[in-house]
Amino acid sequence: MFTGIVQSLGTVVSLTPQNDGARLRIECPDLKPAEWQTGDSISVAGCCLTALEIDDRGFSADLSGETLARTSLGRLKVGSRVNLEPALAVGDRLGGHLVTGHVDGLARLVTLTSLGDNWRLRFRVPDELARYVASKGSVTLDGVSLTVNDVDASEFEVNIIPHTLQVTTLGELAEGDTVNYEVDLLARYMERLLDKRV
Repeated sequence: MFTGIVQSLGTVVSLTPQNDGARLRIECPDLKPAEWQTGDSISVAGCCLTALEIDDRGFSADLSGETLARTSLGRLKVGSRVNLEPALAVGDRLGGHLVTGHVDGLARLVTLTSLGDNWRLRFRVPDELARYVASKGSVTLDGVSLTVNDVDASEFEVNIIPHTLQVTTLGELAEGDTVNYEVDLLARYMERLLDKRV
């Protein structure tokens, strides 16, 4: 479980195909990975991955074919930066919202509008995922917990403050780019509970 509050930016060192998936290597010395244990969960651009081959510089993680098909991780290149967040520990502050790291799909950046120091980003999501977005609700984009300002059919807007632009990869986005999108956990379970087919 994560909060959507990015702790550091990591750098992709390698992405090596293997069987139907790939192995990803990330450097992130600021997070002191040598203190982690093999098997720890790490949110990488919003995707919950299992840390392997850990040392003081970084870690590796295996990506399944499902992860490569559903997320943007397969498009990473050597030198790409990614948002990182170690799993939430009991007693940690919950500054964002409850995030699982189970990516539902990709959101495409439609427009990027400057509002002085802030930016307004408008995203489009697949129609089947749009019903989970609510005004003033939460979404997770590339591992960043954000508040939805406005919703219109399959599009929604979020505002990004200067701090978020500086400490995440969201400030590097251009119109047309896609990001990993996770719907709000509560919305997903609420739909299931209210589904009359159950």
